[in-house]
Amino acid sequence: MKRILVSGGAGFLGSHLCERLLNEGNEVLCVDNLFTGRKVNVHHLMDNKRFEFLRHDVTFPLFVEVDQIYNLACPASPIHYQFDPVQTTKTSVIGAINMLGLAKRLKIRILQASTSEVYGDPEIHPQPESYKGSVNTIGIRACYDEGKRCAETLFFDYHRQHKVDIKVMRIFNTYGQRMHPNDGRVVSNFIMQALRGEDITIFGDGMQTRSFCYVDDLIEGMYRLMNSRPGFTGPVNIGNPGEFTMLELAEKVLQITGSKSKLKFLPLPQDDPMQRQPVIDLAKKELGWEPKVQLEEGLTKTIAYFKHAIS
Repeated sequence: MKRILVSGGAGFLGSHLCERLLNEGNEVLCVDNLFTGRKVNVHHLMDNKRFEFLRHDVTFPLFVEVDQIYNLACPASPIHYQFDPVQTTKTSVIGAINMLGLAKRLKIRILQASTSEVYGDPEIHPQPESYKGSVNTIGIRACYDEGKRCAETLFFDYHRQHKVDIKVMRIFNTYGQRMHPNDGRVVSNFIMQALRGEDITIFGDGMQTRSFCYVDDLIEGMYRLMNSRPGFTGPVNIGNPGEFTMLELAEKVLQITGSKSKLKFLPLPQDDPMQRQPVIDLAKKELGWEPKVQLEEGLTKTIAYFKHAIS
């Protein structure tokens, strides 16, 4: 049994990870400042004697004794990370320094939840880990994109300079139960609009693409990476290579919900990537991982969750 720290543990992905780690027989210290994380996400875990919740902001040092760290702390949707962009950058950068400092002191393994946003608006398609990215350093998304890029830099410098045992994963669009209904991301937006009978808002012409990974698949990839062979640091893409246009996604949501919502087209936001699709050859080779849940199955489960959440 390990005692494992999950920063951002009350968030969408963090809460699923806490659940998985408890199911594997570990003790879990869930750390979250509840800026975007929600206590309701971990409410069902509170009675578990091996689960502990600590309200704490990772931009301040944390002195605890643990065996592993998963660093997930950071708002991940544009609507939230653009609300306080300076704090977003501080969470990624100073938060990484604090978590890495703890891992260095304890001589333990630490995993960084990075993002496909490090690739920016990619000039090559699909994106392998070797692609260095195309990010607008002064754009409105840079607080998140560059914050995560700097966090990756810190992880590899702590690894080289201080021999910290690191794992870095680049998460592509993930969806599922416990997404925030108002997080502004496309899956939750489309589902909420369809369930409420509102117009489904599509930015641009709807031909931009995304790859959607169901949360259970993503957590499996994260868990396998943390427990992968010594010396394998990543970065490794974890996502679903199935590619869908925004129009295709909207049509699937309408079909599953049976909604009569109409499509409404709006201008594309600044620096919004036109394509996003992972190459997952490295994850297959090193982790024996690839996603199993198809979009229709995952959407059906997610829509059922949102129906219950708003009822």
